[in-house]
Amino acid sequence: MKFTKHLVTAAVLAALGTAAQAQNILTVVNGGATFTGSGALTFSADLLGALDTGKIAATGYGAATPTILKDTDGFYTSIQVSAPMATLSLDTDTLEVVGVGTKGGLTLTAPVVKSVSSGGSLTVTDIKADLTNKTIFATIIGANGVGTVNNFALWNFSTITGTTAYAGPGTYINDISGLSLTADGFTKFSQALGLLSLGKAAMNGITDYGTIHSVLNTTLDLGPTTPAIPEPSTYALMGLGLVGVAFAARRKSA
Repeated sequence: MKFTKHLVTAAVLAALGTAAQAQNILTVVNGGATFTGSGALTFSADLLGALDTGKIAATGYGAATPTILKDTDGFYTSIQVSAPMATLSLDTDTLEVVGVGTKGGLTLTAPVVKSVSSGGSLTVTDIKADLTNKTIFATIIGANGVGTVNNFALWNFSTITGTTAYAGPGTYINDISGLSLTADGFTKFSQALGLLSLGKAAMNGITDYGTIHSVLNTTLDLGPTTPAIPEPSTYALMGLGLVGVAFAARRKSA
């Protein structure tokens, strides 16, 4: 099988909307035999600064494993959340990977801080990447009336880098960068965390939320899908052969 699109953190395109309704979309669910892997979301420095402003605590959720580092003053220096891959979707006509996603995520909890937050919490889990439309979807669970929202368009992204062509079973590494919060994402973030004027200002100052790094190990193989294209020399030999047949036929008829 040949994949000709970037592989990032594994996704169920069937849950992403119209793209998944196409007849030629195949979604593979990870049962451990077809593929394994993980996606790691790393927060940007700007996002870490906004979390510090609101004294927002970060904890892992579900199957994800967070790595959270702080300096001696208690300020964040790094947050990375690694989650196992769950599904992989591809277009069986073009063999382009159109979506990947993971299971598990992170919970952010905001205390009451004057002019920053009235208190709240937000869980972002089961991230799915729509590679065609460059959108990151997730399930969000929020306080302050947000509730649970599935397949929520949380971020847009600007760039995918890494291996683009699938040459058979093996390991594929990719990165999504330039995460920017959608307008609805900002509204839900603000509501769930109870952000006030200073908290919203800190969020507004974030232009890049971070990156997603994925590693996929797969044994998935759909077999050859594209007929071999003859080399120019092959066409030349075929032409000579046809000429020879035509000449022989003329001699016989004579």
